[in-house]
This record gives sequence, structure tokens and C-alpha cells, in this order.
Amino acid sequence: MSLASVVPPVIMWTDKAPLIDETNGIAPDIQPGPIMNQKRTEIDINSVPDHVAIIMDGNGRWAQARGLDRSEGHVEGVNTVRRITEAASEAGVKYLTLYAFSTENWNRPQAEVDALMHLIGIAIERETPDLIRNNVRLAMIGDVERMPSEALNRLRGCIAQTAHCNGLTLNLALSYSSRWEIADAARRIAEDVKAGHLASGDIDEDTVGRYLTTASMPDPDLLIRTGGDMRVSNFLLWQIAYAEIYVTPVFWPDFTKDDFREAISGFRKRERRFGLTGEQVRQKTREQ
Repeated sequence: MSLASVVPPVIMWTDKAPLIDETNGIAPDIQPGPIMNQKRTEIDINSVPDHVAIIMDGNGRWAQARGLDRSEGHVEGVNTVRRITEAASEAGVKYLTLYAFSTENWNRPQAEVDALMHLIGIAIERETPDLIRNNVRLAMIGDVERMPSEALNRLRGCIAQTAHCNGLTLNLALSYSSRWEIADAARRIAEDVKAGHLASGDIDEDTVGRYLTTASMPDPDLLIRTGGDMRVSNFLLWQIAYAEIYVTPVFWPDFTKDDFREAISGFRKRERRFGLTGEQVRQKTREQ
């Protein structure tokens, strides 16, 4: 599968440079308190994307720019998760999928992996009461059986406790890669064909979609990548076929609510054609 077949050629680039405070010698601790206050911003709720996916890149570079260990960047990145979850809820986004840990990330130094797994479990467990109070449901996708049992059990506990919430769905992609997901879907489709539960002639795009980890969610409308790299890094390749792409050089720990709103504003200015001409899209809009 080539990237040209799954990634649209439209990319919005911001002119904001990474904010580096050379005087800051210590990464701030994760701040306590509610993650959101349910207020709405000036963004028109009727024109926001239903599903925003984010590649949260730049934690390590943020820390290294300050002479800190890379793990300190992940700690500060958790504060940004809380901040952007709040911003998404305020804007009226229904699904927020965060690329928290890829299958390729297992190849990083073991000390960094261990610290990140511990941080994920602790942070989610601590945030669970606030998620419930603010009607946020937690979900996760990925090859999560590879995760340490302690972190996985904490995550599953939060998922169970927030299952009744019907506001924003915060979806964490953990031990995830799109190639793994598509291969897994193909394997399960083949098993169902062999078992007689599915006819091979009935397999179409909708069939494949039902076997993906995101089957219960709409495809992302907007993909945001922080940290400046111009690639999608094996993330939701099938699902982002018609997503708008927004890349910012701002490192994830520095990504603010205003940065998020800027991305939403850029999305609202796009004309999403889905293979049609611009005139066809405008005609359909006039007829609605």
C-alpha cells in the first residue's frame, strides 16, 4: 500500500515555531485538577470535525532542548493530553484519538519504554474521576496484550468505569500500528470466510472497516501532527483516506488550546470534495 493511496495531498502548515524556554531546567510535574470545564469556545460547534486524530510528536526533543531526560518530555506531554482533551470537549469534538505509543516504539531504549508505560497507567488511573465527572469515555486501540499487565489493568479499569459516559470519547492508540491493524483485520476476515460466516464475494470496503479497531467510530476528519515531521507514521492509514492534515512544528508539550483551535479553524476553511469537483460540492451545499 503506497502513501499516495491513503493520504490526501492537502497539508496545512502553521507558521508558529516551537517555543523553547532555555531557562527552564526542570519539566513541570503533572498538574492536578479537573481536565475540562465543559464550556464552549467561540468555534461554531456545527462546523467542527466529529473525529480528530493527533500524532503527539516532539516529547523527547522538547526535553533534550532543555537538557532533560527524554522521560521528562513524556511527563509534560501528559499535561498537554489533559489540556487538549479539554479543548476538544469545549469545541464539540465527539472523538479524539491520540497516538500514544506505536508498535515501533517498543524498539526504543528499555528504560524509556518502562517509564512511559508506568506513566500512562498512573496518569489514566488518576484522571478517571475527572473523566467521569465530565462525561468523557475512555477507549483504546492497538495490540495492547503486549503492554505490561500493571498499565493494562489500570487502563481497563478506567475504560470500565467510564463506559456509561456519552460525551467525548478519548481513544488512546497504544502498541498500535496501522499495518498491524490491517493485517489483523485481513486474518480475521479470512478466518470468517473459512468458517462460512462470510462469503468472499461479499467483502468490500465496508466489510474491512467493520474488522478494524475503530469500527465503532467515524473516520477521522482531521489529522494533526505536532513536532513538524511530514509523515503519518503508520497511523490510521485506512481511516485517514479523506482526512485533512494539519502539521505544526510546535512540540507536543508546548501545544496549547489556541494551537488546537487554530487547527480547527484551518479545517473549517477547507473544501472537502471526496472525489467530486468543487462545483458539485457547492451545489450539494446549496441543495441542503
